Amino acid sequence: MLIRLFTFAIHGKKGPRMVYGAVFLWLLSIQGVPAASLSPDRIKGDPDIPWQISADTVSYDASDTTYHARGNVIIEKQATRLSADAVAFNRVAMTALASGHVIMTAGKDVVTGDTVEFDLRRETGVIHNGGVFLAGNHFYIRGDRIEKTGEQSYHAKAASLTSCDGDEPDWAITARDIDVTIEGYGTAKHAVFRAADVPLLYTPYFVFPAKTKRQTGLLIPMPGYSSRQGATWDQAFFLAINDSSDATLYTRIMSQRGVKVGLEYRYKLTEDAFGTIMVDGLDDRKVDDGSTNATEEWGYTDDGYTRPNSDRYWLRAKIDQALPGDVTARLDLDIVSDQDYLTEFRDGSSGYTATNNYFLDTFDRDLDTSDDNTRTNQLNVNKTWTAYALNVDVLWYDNVIKRRWSDTDNTLQRMPRFTLASMKQSVLDSGLYWDVESEATYFYREDGNRGYRADFYPRAYYPMRWKHYLSVEPSAGWRQTVWRMDRWEDDDLDQNTSRGIYDFKLDVSTELSKIMSTPFKGIDRIRHSIKPRVTYTFIPDQDQSDLPYFTSKDRIDAANLLTYSLTNTFTARLDRSQPERPVKPELSFPSQLSGEPEDRERTDGAQAMLYDYTRFCRIYLEQSYDVDAARENKDEVLTDVYGELDFNLNRYLLVSADATYDTYDTRFSSHNVGVTVTDRSRNKLTLKHRYKTSSSESIRAALSLGLTDSLLLRGLYERDLLDDENIERGGGFVYKAQCWTFGLFYVKEDNDEKYNFLINFNGIGGFGG
Repeated sequence: MLIRLFTFAIHGKKGPRMVYGAVFLWLLSIQGVPAASLSPDRIKGDPDIPWQISADTVSYDASDTTYHARGNVIIEKQATRLSADAVAFNRVAMTALASGHVIMTAGKDVVTGDTVEFDLRRETGVIHNGGVFLAGNHFYIRGDRIEKTGEQSYHAKAASLTSCDGDEPDWAITARDIDVTIEGYGTAKHAVFRAADVPLLYTPYFVFPAKTKRQTGLLIPMPGYSSRQGATWDQAFFLAINDSSDATLYTRIMSQRGVKVGLEYRYKLTEDAFGTIMVDGLDDRKVDDGSTNATEEWGYTDDGYTRPNSDRYWLRAKIDQALPGDVTARLDLDIVSDQDYLTEFRDGSSGYTATNNYFLDTFDRDLDTSDDNTRTNQLNVNKTWTAYALNVDVLWYDNVIKRRWSDTDNTLQRMPRFTLASMKQSVLDSGLYWDVESEATYFYREDGNRGYRADFYPRAYYPMRWKHYLSVEPSAGWRQTVWRMDRWEDDDLDQNTSRGIYDFKLDVSTELSKIMSTPFKGIDRIRHSIKPRVTYTFIPDQDQSDLPYFTSKDRIDAANLLTYSLTNTFTARLDRSQPERPVKPELSFPSQLSGEPEDRERTDGAQAMLYDYTRFCRIYLEQSYDVDAARENKDEVLTDVYGELDFNLNRYLLVSADATYDTYDTRFSSHNVGVTVTDRSRNKLTLKHRYKTSSSESIRAALSLGLTDSLLLRGLYERDLLDDENIERGGGFVYKAQCWTFGLFYVKEDNDEKYNFLINFNGIGGFGG
């Protein structure tokens, strides 16, 4: 008997579709052909043979042009696979019927049912007593009858929808009718929300998102409570304008303060042209009008000013723009109505904390702190060459208190400022090097002195090296500064004046290092480098009392200092040529350095390709000896010892500290210590201690503790140790199951108590934050 096997493809206009978009089929010309006669090795992934079939028997009914495959039917191509007990295909009508334990997969999407009907031309079908799993949204739709009504739309009767795995989901929405459009919305009529099959909530009509891409629509609301704001409700609406821009409209309803509305606009034209503009405000119901009750309840008493304004707002923006000629421009705006706005509205989707984090992540530039009364606004235009860099700035420092509440405003502005700086470069082949810093600025203020200042500061260097042991670099600078005053309140002084002052520096250093082998897995070598350094600085004493004063550059203090420092650096070399293997948490290091750092072991290019280098520890100590003070027989000729410690043991232990130690009083003048400890799970502890003699001392602790894989506890505590009072404290938890999340948080800060919670059902959304 001659047996012939034919295969062909039925192609749609757009290729394979989600779930039903996969087209399959076969042709066999012999009735009752046993499966053993078919190719046992079904071809996968070959575009010339798109679909392959195997079955116990295959027959053809010529009267109705229908092929019948029975017994362990499998039809597949690449990521699409259909298995059933029986499949009938009408090649004229382009319809198919699969019955008996039907399972069809297309990528990660899955269709199951007792019987499944296909219309291949219309890309529609009906599933009987089955379900659809949509992997993109992690949706399970189950029902007695589920229809695929379009390319990405479904309709189900007497159905349920959930994002929970398993036959007994934690939650589900049951409804008389459910319609879902992928990358659109879903609706449910006469819907009941069930938790563990217990009915909790009925609604005649329910709408939920069914999107995996950015689209216009409401975002998750965030309810909460604050003793200063009352019950709060944050609701945001996202608008997808086009592929390069979008916007978000924010509304924060506060039962005691009113309604705060805001708008955020974002665009990205290219990698070098993007920006964000945000604005929000409200008509505040509660103000500090100077009365005792109003000040105690709604005011802040740290600066002695009342807050009678009800018009409150905040405008902020950051823009990066590439210009012709390799010129870049950056704009930073930060204009606020009053000194308390950013503290009052620090939380929420459009609050200070969320905004600052967004700016830092997107633009690598943050905002001034929320309690800073002077806000920085700047336009910078930059042009960089190989050896030079030019910056043109307009700097406007908005002092909120002086602008709004004071009779005079002497805030100093720079409008504009030009700076031109050069890299250190050689003078022919003489061994002499030079660089220069120059600046021209117009200083403007509403009240007080105004004028121009030009500063030109060239410097010459003559580096020398004795073998490989000692580096010596003498250098000398000559600073020339001129002023021209527009307005000078002291009429006895010259409107035009200048200053010339020189300085001398001698820098002597050496470096000792040792490369050590280690027993630690993944670490090939550790290099310990010790760099002692001695610097002598001399600046003559010069009378500058008759000169204008705008910034510290207008007064160059005399110096006759001998500064000595010691730097210890530890660098790990990680072997990339070895196969990956587990590394002990306490002995693994992040790869942070690229290229060849100064403290890297010298290798040839081929060998360097086999290794990663990372500096995981740096210890720096410095102190100065005042020669003039010693000559005058002063009691204190030594400055405080200054030290820094940076220790980075991958993500498991981070230590960052700096301190100054008074050797005469034998105590620390100041120190800042930050320690972060984490483990392979979600446990994280952060401790920060800040201290400055007779000025401030505080401690802050933040803890995230994963008691189980699902339960995470959070705690926060900050205390002013000098005034012996709490600054901030709070805590809460987050419970995250496979298909839902619930969290509750409490924070008490100053005279404000805040409560927030979140609940989210994966796939359909939730509220809180």
